[in-house]
Amino acid sequence: MLLKNKPADVFVDRHNGPDDAAVAEMLRTIGVESIDQLIDQTVPAAIRLKKPLNLPAALTERAFLAKFKKIAGQNKLFKNYIGLGYHDTLLPAVIQRNILENPGWYTAYTPYQAEIAQGRLEALINYQTMVIDLTGLEIANASLLDEGTAAAETLHMFHSLSKKKNATKYFVSELVLPQTIDVLRTRATPLGIELVVGDHRTADLADESIFGAILQYPAADGQVFDYTDFISKAHDHGQFVTVATDLLALTLLTPPGEMGADACVGNSQRFGVPMGYGGPHAGFLATKDQFKRVIPGRIIGQSIDAAGNKAYRMALHTREQHIRREKATSNICTAQVLLSVLAGMYAVYHGPQRIKQFAANIHTLTRTLETALRGLGVEQTNEFYFDTLNLRLESAELAQALKQEAEAAGINFRYFDKVRVGISLHQNTEIEDVAAIVAVFAKVLGKEVKAPLTQAEEVEVTWTKKLIRTSEYLTHPIFNSHHSEHEMLRYMKQLENKDLSLAHSMISLGSCTMKLNATAEMIPVTWPEIGGLHPFAPREQAQGYAEIFRDLEAWLCEVTGFAAVSLQPNSGAQGEYAGLLAIKGYHDARGDQHRNVALIPASAHGTNPASAVMAGMTVVVVKSTEDGNIDVEDLKAKAAQYADQLSCLMVTYPSTHGVYEETIIDICQTIHNPGGRVYMDGANMNAQVGLTSPATIGADVCHLNLHKTFCIPHGGGGPGVGPIGVVADLAPYLPGHVLVDADGRTFGAVTSAPWGSASILPISYAYINMMGGEGLEAATKTAILNANYLKARLEEHYPVLYTGSNGRCAHEMILECRHFKKAGIEVEDIAKRLMDYGFHAPTVSFPVAGTLMIEPTESESKEELDRFIEAMISIRKEIAEVEAGRADAKENVLKHAPHTAATVLVHDWTRPYSREQAVYPTEYARMFKFWPAVSRIDSAYGDRNLICSCTPIEQYVDAEEQLVPTDKGPSY
Repeated sequence: MLLKNKPADVFVDRHNGPDDAAVAEMLRTIGVESIDQLIDQTVPAAIRLKKPLNLPAALTERAFLAKFKKIAGQNKLFKNYIGLGYHDTLLPAVIQRNILENPGWYTAYTPYQAEIAQGRLEALINYQTMVIDLTGLEIANASLLDEGTAAAETLHMFHSLSKKKNATKYFVSELVLPQTIDVLRTRATPLGIELVVGDHRTADLADESIFGAILQYPAADGQVFDYTDFISKAHDHGQFVTVATDLLALTLLTPPGEMGADACVGNSQRFGVPMGYGGPHAGFLATKDQFKRVIPGRIIGQSIDAAGNKAYRMALHTREQHIRREKATSNICTAQVLLSVLAGMYAVYHGPQRIKQFAANIHTLTRTLETALRGLGVEQTNEFYFDTLNLRLESAELAQALKQEAEAAGINFRYFDKVRVGISLHQNTEIEDVAAIVAVFAKVLGKEVKAPLTQAEEVEVTWTKKLIRTSEYLTHPIFNSHHSEHEMLRYMKQLENKDLSLAHSMISLGSCTMKLNATAEMIPVTWPEIGGLHPFAPREQAQGYAEIFRDLEAWLCEVTGFAAVSLQPNSGAQGEYAGLLAIKGYHDARGDQHRNVALIPASAHGTNPASAVMAGMTVVVVKSTEDGNIDVEDLKAKAAQYADQLSCLMVTYPSTHGVYEETIIDICQTIHNPGGRVYMDGANMNAQVGLTSPATIGADVCHLNLHKTFCIPHGGGGPGVGPIGVVADLAPYLPGHVLVDADGRTFGAVTSAPWGSASILPISYAYINMMGGEGLEAATKTAILNANYLKARLEEHYPVLYTGSNGRCAHEMILECRHFKKAGIEVEDIAKRLMDYGFHAPTVSFPVAGTLMIEPTESESKEELDRFIEAMISIRKEIAEVEAGRADAKENVLKHAPHTAATVLVHDWTRPYSREQAVYPTEYARMFKFWPAVSRIDSAYGDRNLICSCTPIEQYVDAEEQLVPTDKGPSY
């Protein structure tokens, strides 16, 4: 017997679902002899790569984790007192283990199917309530990408609402965080909005060209101002005021809402979320009730289900970008759900008393530090402060000596200028840390600390009375009931049990690529070497991150065929926006500022036109043909019509209809001929990697959804990462950052942190490392195999709307369901009925209304695909019963879906179908039943009666009296 020595545990076999036997059977069903034959019939030969991907050889999980431990070990974990919106904090272990590290939470999809997402939705209601209470405003969303982009969203919102027709200026306090000003400038410039940066104490608010303002509270240098008079004067002049703030500080400081602010933005990172070298962190936006119909981002609202029970869902969909398209004022698609959940749970676990105590401890330690430093002769210039001291040294030489001594002691301060030093304390600061800081100053100043530092038990707050918070917050029982770990654990588990995730079954959403997020990929995310770095720490302390960035950028360049990549955009929509700005920057630099027309296919995702408008472009829609492809003749006509004004084409490839359009090279050349550029939406890169590439088809820029193709989990609706790749002549226009020299780039930032959501990049880094080039190509082929297997099994039951010239689909397909309307069955009925079978619905009514778009991904096994097929065929039979009149048109199993346990556990069952048919339609459902938490939700009721925060149930005894008054909404 001969024994061969080769790796026994290859990661690609763990990632791809079907084994060799399953693949052979699936190929027979499809009617081809090999995967390569299937690929040849599916992917046009003209766009195939001429050589394999040149990527490092695949590593086993064990080998990768050993390698990555060494890389992460290059990061230096200093004590960080830099502040600037990022602070060390402590995520309670019970939350880390049971949410952040739990696939039941991090693999769930955006809660569009609310009946099987009640746990996450309740967690997000908690988050919204926390933000509303602390800011003193009336409504909040859940959530935005970070503080800078939240601030930019209010700029857009208030610019669109301003009654001053010619107002194009926005006042920005010079004490707003510098990275926020950077993002604001990036977002304002394409729209012709001028930022007026200055001192809020001397601002000329009588200027009629100013439509709004933004302030920082506490300010970037730590000062705390009472903005009441400023806000009042701004309102007198018809201006809106946003206040960027710190949620932890608001436990002690008067909230901006009580000062009259129109909106409040910020970052909830301080509530237990690791710094992670800049992200991901949940930004927040709270505002007045009058703006509820225009506030960007997702709002979670309370409604009722078919049984009249309270149920949560995403509210006010009609104001979202995918509905409004080029009329949208925001392109938000991804939220930061997982991070919002963490921050909200932090508030639930600690409650108002503990959180206030954290703030009190920070302030008293800061006071102790100030006293000690004054004793050494150091000047502190902030009259009122919460956690930040602004220190002025006698000379630049002394400040430089301090920096050297501090870093030698493993400490980072903020250096405002040559003589001013900032120190921001945080939740994890202890008296020993304060003593270490004082010791550094003493050594540099050549002075002696005469007595050991002690923390005073009581400190009198010296702020003016107007700055001291007197209003209550977090009064709802949810924030006052789960303070023991046992109770908290049970509460989180109860919520988890209400949500369907990839831990239960496949989520076959077209265009969303819900694939395996392997545990080995996730492990490094919670390592201190990854989570513990401040984004503005000296670059030499983050050499591990530097290596990750270099490698990942190079690998993504190889995958896309492009010359350069920026990792900064922290969502797919942000990547779109950054890509369009790169194109705009290129045209502007050549003197072609008049090139502002973006051609966008009618089938494009709603973020495409929204992003184009935000980038200052004019959208011209290109028709689609009956077979779902771009109408090339219409494209050529419009490219010729707008030749002198043409900026770009936005195109998704394969198409949103799940087809590799064979004319794509001609399409790109049509745009290039008159001087335009091609932006490719990377949503469907899972059908490209290793087989073709954006550069090969002729694109100039492409964003990549790392939260899709490259395995970062969806987290219930975020975090996401949307880096962009570009050809060489667009590289100078990639995003830069005001505080960090990102490879010499000076173009404006699109997110607050220099490298966006840096702490989750290790997930994609691990995926590529463990798959290698051959593995990535195999994943793409398997995704196409799985999709065509589903098509072969389902097309006799549900017509497949679009296919390629050989009758193949790409990695996804659209099932025709519109003809069921004749029997009164809507596509929504199918989506809800799938819940009874234990499955999340495919994408509903996109890109074609009344259809289902299915993407199985490569990670699903044949067994799981067959279970899903069985469910879909069974549902088709149930529809046939209605069509034939054997089932009642209204009282049938589809119209009443989903069925909860409470629905069927009634004494008198009066429906014309059995309980067993309702809840156990297959043997698998009987054995592994997932019970929806609520019956079908009445969305319209929730929009008419908007409730978006936790409210005690006793206030709803008389529902008619307690409901929020209905309004008709905006007239758009």
